[in-house]
Amino acid sequence: MDALIKPIRPNKPSDAKLPEARPAELDPSEFMAAAVKPDQPRPSRAEAEVAVQTLLSYIGENPSREGLLDTPRRVVEAFDELYQGYHQCPAEVLDRTFGETAGYDDFVLVRDIEFTSQCEHHMMPFYGKAHIAYTPVERVVGLSKLARLTDIFARRLQTQEHLTAQIAAAIDEILKPRGVAVLIEAEHTCMSVRGVAKHGAITFTSRFTGMFRDNPAEQQRFLSMVRGPQR
Repeated sequence: MDALIKPIRPNKPSDAKLPEARPAELDPSEFMAAAVKPDQPRPSRAEAEVAVQTLLSYIGENPSREGLLDTPRRVVEAFDELYQGYHQCPAEVLDRTFGETAGYDDFVLVRDIEFTSQCEHHMMPFYGKAHIAYTPVERVVGLSKLARLTDIFARRLQTQEHLTAQIAAAIDEILKPRGVAVLIEAEHTCMSVRGVAKHGAITFTSRFTGMFRDNPAEQQRFLSMVRGPQR
């Protein structure tokens, strides 16, 4: 069972002049700096561990029993790892580019970037793959940087739609390419292990900017390469 979330756009004549690239649609503050500001007030680690104890008591457990004595510390340490994206700056990941491209003018695609994120509605994992392409203008970014960018946004509370838009907007705004294409496919445990409990349901989201947004042929070529025979 696949849910496809994709904007529907009418085909344009092949000889139509492509409009100028539009600016990123998200507030640049979402991807130009770390989400947590140095002066932002935050609870202490001890207060966070007490909150975990409260949740253990809420579900009917005894936080004082032997098996749970160290659980609050472990949970807070796990949060530090799972949500480290709040303390990382997306713009810094894309700040180094390379100009030796021999005039390369086609798009660059990195597919099957595995990620795990946390649903902001239930704080339960969703996981899958991101496929990212961009058409550079003179300079390119290191391929691993696209995976790192994905991880920074994924390691925050998210919706899949917002995650898709953030990745595309960051690349579009910082690298200023001729176009960006992002496709994410993911399974959400808030849907597969609770609620309707439909294991294996996959959600697809996409975001296109520039030449990918305005040229259906480029969209199709991107999708064909993502779904190619080597997959």
